[in-house]
Amino acid sequence: MDAPVFELDRETGLLGGNPCLCSPNCDDRPQGVSIDTLVIHAISLPPGYFDTGPISDLFLGCLDADAHPYFREVATLKVSAHFVIGRNGDVTQFVPVTRRAWHAGESWFDGRDRVNDFSVGVELVGSDDTRFTDSQYAVLAILTRGLQKAWPAITSDRIVGHSEIAPGRKTDPGPYFDWDRYRRLIPAA
Repeated sequence: MDAPVFELDRETGLLGGNPCLCSPNCDDRPQGVSIDTLVIHAISLPPGYFDTGPISDLFLGCLDADAHPYFREVATLKVSAHFVIGRNGDVTQFVPVTRRAWHAGESWFDGRDRVNDFSVGVELVGSDDTRFTDSQYAVLAILTRGLQKAWPAITSDRIVGHSEIAPGRKTDPGPYFDWDRYRRLIPAA
C-alpha cells in the first residue's frame, strides 16, 4: 500500500481532502513575504495530556477556562498553528498556509524576527518529556514533503524547532523529538 500524499493548494493554502477548522487567531501575511520556513512545535493541554479536543478549543478561541485549573492560564491566549498532528497521526488544519498563524510568538530566525510572517507552524501532540509516535513521524514527513512541493523555499535547512527560534522562552519540540529520524524521512532539498 502506498503512503498517503498531502497535496496543498498554493492559492488557498488548504490541504486537499482535509477540512480546515479555520481558527480566528490568524491574519494576512505581510505583502511581499515568502513562505520559506517550517517550525515544529509540541503541545499538550493540560500539560502531559494528549487529547486533541482542548487544543482545538484553544486554537478556535472557545477553551472552557473552568474545565481544568490549567486552562484558566491559557484560555484567553490568541494562538494557533497551521496544522496539528495527533498521537495517532490524524492531521487537523487550523489556518490556511497562505495566512499567518500565530504560533511562534516573539521569535527570530536567519536574521529576521517575526517568524510567523514567513513560516508554517506544525504542532505535534506531545511534550518535552515524552517520545513522539511512529505515526506522527510518518505523517509529519509526508506533510513536510507536501509543503516543500508547494513552497520549495522550505528546504531542509529551514526546518526548525520552536526552541531554535525562541531560545530561553520555548523548549519544544523538546529532547525527545528525534531530528535525525525525521530528517531521514524527508528529502534533503
